[in-house]
Amino acid sequence: MSKVMGKQPSMALYETILKLKDLDECYRFFEDLCTVSELRAMEQRFDVAVLLEKGMIYNDILEKTGASSATISRVNRSLNYGGVGGYKQVFARGLPGDE
Repeated sequence: MSKVMGKQPSMALYETILKLKDLDECYRFFEDLCTVSELRAMEQRFDVAVLLEKGMIYNDILEKTGASSATISRVNRSLNYGGVGGYKQVFARGLPGDE
């Protein structure tokens, strides 16, 4: 468990997310929890991670997602070099669209 800005994270949010039963519940919860721009930013970062995992190059990802090169680079670092393994753990269970 990592510290965020010197404070232990509250586990309540993560425990609550695990209680969601389906895609609709998850979508509605995040719609209430986040602003539209926060959701779009998270969706974009996740889309970038999926495309990087599939081997797509930066320029094609930028064109497809509209993400900045800084965002793509940050996601790539988390995915491959400095993250805590969250992307890899989820992707090991299958990439979106591969079902």
